[in-house]
Amino acid sequence: MTGPLRGDVLLTGFVLAVPVFLLGLRGEFTAQEVVHRLLWCLAAGWVVVAVVRFASAPPPPPKATPKTVADPQPETTPAA
Repeated sequence: MTGPLRGDVLLTGFVLAVPVFLLGLRGEFTAQEVVHRLLWCLAAGWVVVAVVRFASAPPPPPKATPKTVADPQPETTPAA
């Protein structure tokens, strides 16, 4: 399970938050809207990292099935 404050999650959240910062600097968002949307960017970063980790994880090894041993046939030697 990935925690919400890991480095890769924070970095992904920051990358997703760049447009929000820029819109805040342009004055299209208030400071309250920017802070509110940054939390959504952090949540989206957590989801993205979780999906990428799930998709890149190797598949689990197949379960070993117990092999049934067939009754061994008695060895017969041909009569001469």
